[in-house]
Amino acid sequence: MAASARSTSAADRPGMGLRERKKLKTRVAIREATYRLIAEQGYDATTVEQIAEAAEVSPSTVFRYFPTKEDIVITDEYDPALEAELRARPADESIADSLKHVIAHAVCLGFDDDPEVSRLRTRLQVEVPAVRSRMMESMCATGQLLCRVIGERTGRDADGLEVRVYAMALVGALMETTLYWAEHGHQEGLRDLMDRTLETFRNGL
Repeated sequence: MAASARSTSAADRPGMGLRERKKLKTRVAIREATYRLIAEQGYDATTVEQIAEAAEVSPSTVFRYFPTKEDIVITDEYDPALEAELRARPADESIADSLKHVIAHAVCLGFDDDPEVSRLRTRLQVEVPAVRSRMMESMCATGQLLCRVIGERTGRDADGLEVRVYAMALVGALMETTLYWAEHGHQEGLRDLMDRTLETFRNGL
């Protein structure tokens, strides 16, 4: 999810093989180098070649993990955790309550891990059109994930119109929340904004 930040501890998750841990550590190293360079010299001035040098990998390795520079900024490791947590919620819990619990937790994970990086990423989503456009594409993948889980939980077709509308409307609401947070200088608490968003989504205006 686009509001989350890095997850260095993810490389130490139990059950991951050595190869997977190495891959994840490389991804984290590339992202951390990118954030540091952008914070120092700005987004446009930061090149993939500079990122590769700072992360001690080749430019081709950077592109193997992240097809574009925008992907480095917006990509995180949280969607699989989001899906797993949604599937683990009580079967008799309403889908709205499950989503409120899991999404609020998942979106705020990145902020707790590194608040400064979260602020940087969301600021770039507002200021750099290419980053914002790529974020919208990425959130579509999150929406498809939600469609699968919502379909299973409700017994509906995951590709049905109602499920797709519900999932993508929620994704859009979350994206607008992160943009609002950045546009207003990160003054309000992200957790509070997420609670307001999910309550608005549930109850309307």
